[in-house]
Amino acid sequence: MSVRKKKNRRAKAAQAKKTTRQRVNADSRKTKKKATVKRARKTTKASGKKRTAKQRPQPTLSSLFLRHAVAASSFVFLVVFALTAFSALIIRELPDTSEIWLNRDAPGVTLVAADGSPIPQRGRLEGAPVRLAELPPHVPAAILAIEDRNFYHHAGVNVFSILRAMSVNLRSGEIAQGGSTITQQLAKLLFLTPERTISRKIRELYLAFWLELRFTKDEILSLYLNRAYFGAGAYGVSAASFRYFDKSPSDLTVAEAALLAGLLKAPSTYDPFRAPEKAGVRTGLVLDAMVDNGHLGYFQGEEERLKAIHLATKPGASAPYFADYAARAAQRAFPTNKRGIRVRTTLAPDLQLAVENGLHAATGIRALPAGAQFAAVLLDQNGAIRALVGGRDYSVSQFNRGADARRQPGSAFKPFLFLAAMEQGMAPSRRVLDQPVRVDGWAPANYKDKYLGDITLATALSKSQNAAAVRLQEEVGRSAVRLAARRMGLNADLSHGAALSLGVDVVTPLDLAGAYAPFANGGFRVTPYGVEQIDDLFGRQLWFREDSFKGAGASLPALDAVNRMLIDVVENGTGREAFLSNAIAAGKTGTSQDGRDTWFVGHADGLTLAVWIGRDDNKPMWGATGGNLAAVYWREVMQRVVDQRRGAASPALARAITPSPSLKRDGQE
Repeated sequence: MSVRKKKNRRAKAAQAKKTTRQRVNADSRKTKKKATVKRARKTTKASGKKRTAKQRPQPTLSSLFLRHAVAASSFVFLVVFALTAFSALIIRELPDTSEIWLNRDAPGVTLVAADGSPIPQRGRLEGAPVRLAELPPHVPAAILAIEDRNFYHHAGVNVFSILRAMSVNLRSGEIAQGGSTITQQLAKLLFLTPERTISRKIRELYLAFWLELRFTKDEILSLYLNRAYFGAGAYGVSAASFRYFDKSPSDLTVAEAALLAGLLKAPSTYDPFRAPEKAGVRTGLVLDAMVDNGHLGYFQGEEERLKAIHLATKPGASAPYFADYAARAAQRAFPTNKRGIRVRTTLAPDLQLAVENGLHAATGIRALPAGAQFAAVLLDQNGAIRALVGGRDYSVSQFNRGADARRQPGSAFKPFLFLAAMEQGMAPSRRVLDQPVRVDGWAPANYKDKYLGDITLATALSKSQNAAAVRLQEEVGRSAVRLAARRMGLNADLSHGAALSLGVDVVTPLDLAGAYAPFANGGFRVTPYGVEQIDDLFGRQLWFREDSFKGAGASLPALDAVNRMLIDVVENGTGREAFLSNAIAAGKTGTSQDGRDTWFVGHADGLTLAVWIGRDDNKPMWGATGGNLAAVYWREVMQRVVDQRRGAASPALARAITPSPSLKRDGQE
C-alpha cells in the first residue's frame, strides 16, 4: 500500500470521528437546552404561583379609572331608574291642576255672626282677589324679603335651601324643615296637605316646576298673596289687612306690611293681639330683611322701627273652626249651589274672643303636655253655639276637635248616672260603699287606688270614686243610666257593659256640652246648633231654624239635686281648679285611662262650657287629669266669658305694637 493511500484512509477516519464527536456534542447541547428550558418553565410557574398567592400585580391608573367609572355609572343608573319609577308613581297621584283659577273668587257663602259682623272663612272677607299691581310695592317686598328673597331668580325650587333643610332633617331624623320657596308654598296651599313626608315633598317639587312653567312670577306671587294664611281666620292679604288693621291692603304702611309678612311663619305665635312682644320682634326681623335685600334704605328702616303699629280697635272674631262648622251646617240645612248666600250664625264675637283669650292665658298658667291639643265649646241655654275652638292652631291643623273629635269622657259621664239615681228617688245623702268590687269579671279601680269606704252619693261624685259609681250603677240599672243620658240629649252610641258609667264610650265635646246644657237651663233638652237663618242675595229668607228645645231632659227635683252635687265638685272635690271668683260654677272633671283625655264640663251664669285636652294620636299624658289640667283652662275661659257678658273689665287685647330694635345693631342675628 502506498503512503498516499494510507494518508487518505487516516484522513477519512479522522474526519468521520470528528463528525461523530460534533453530532454527540450537538445532541448534548440540545438535551441541556431542553432541560434548561424545562427548569425555567418550572421556575416561572412556581414563581407565578407564589406571586399570585402573596402579592397581586398593581393595577394601572387607567384600569382603576375604568373600573370606578363602570361602578359609578351602574350606581347612577340604578338611582335614576329608582327615582324615575318612584316619580312616575308620584306623578300619577298628582292633583288636577286644570281648574286652578276656578276657585279664586270670593266664597259663594257669606257667614255673619249673631251681631251681623262678617266671619272670616276660607277665602277673603272682601270677595275679589287683590292684584299685585293694586298693592304698594312694599307689601310684596316684605313677604319676599322674609319668605323667599331669591323668588325672581329661581325656577320654583331653591336647591341650596333644600340641601340645608336636608342636612337639618338628617340630623334630626325627621322632616323638620322644608326649605320651601313661595312657589312650593303655593303648590301646598293649592293642592296638597300639610303632612311632612318625602312623597308629599316630591309632589310639591313637581307642582312647583309646573306652576313656574304655567304662570309668570307675578301671577304666582299674586296667587300666593291671595291664599296664604295670616292667622285669625284670615286667608289672603286682603282679609288680613281688614282683620288686623281694619283697612284695605292698598293702604298698608311699610311697618304694617312687615307685620303681616312676619305672621306667615307661625300666625298664632306672632299674633299681635295676644303676643305683641313676639310680633314686634318678628316685625323687626322683617324690616332688617327688607334693608338687607335693598327694599328699604337703612335710615328708612330705622324710621319705620320707631313708628307704632296701630291695630284694629274692634277685631272681628276669627273663629276659623266655627266658620268651617257653620258652613257645613248651612249646606246640610239648605243644600244649594247658588252664590251670594248669606248665613246668619249663632257666634258671639265677644264671647269667642273671651274663649280664645282664656285658652291662651291658661297655657301660661298650666303648660300643655307635649303634643297636646285643646278644644272648647260654649253653648247658651238654647243650645246655640256662642263660641267654638277646635284646636291650638288652625294653620297647622284644620281638624275640628270641638265638633268632630270622638274621645272617652271618663268621669265626665258620671252626672248622668247620679241623675238616674236621683230620678229613682235617691238623695245626695244616700250612702254607698266605696270598696273594691268585681262586676262581670272586671274590677274598677279608684284613682291612685284610694278607697273611702261608706260614703254619701254626693261625696262619691265630688271625689269621683269609681268603685262607688259602679256599685251605684248596678243598683240603679245600666238601662236607666243610658236612658238618662239619652233624655239629656247625648246621642252617642252607649255600651251595655259594666264600665258604662265610667265614660268608656266616645263622645265629641259638642255632644257632651249639649247633654250638660239642661243642667243650666232648667232641664230642657236641646240640640246644639250654629246656624240661625239663611238669606239669598236680596235678603229674602230661604231657611230659618225652628225652636231647638226637644222636651224635658229630667225632672226638676232630680236636676236640682245633681246641680248641688256638681257645685260641690268645684268647691270641695276634683274640680277645685275650676272655681270662679265671679260666678257659681257647677261641673265635673273627666280623665280617661293614663290621662289620654282630660275634661271639664260645666255651667255658670247660664252658659255651658266643655273643655277637652288630649293628643290626636291618643298617646298618654302621664300625670294629667281633668282636675289639674282641663279644669284650669275651663276656669280661665269661663272667668272671662262671665266678665264679658256682665260688661266687666277683662284683660284687653293689644291695640298697638312697636317693632323691636334691630337685632343686628346689637350684634345678634
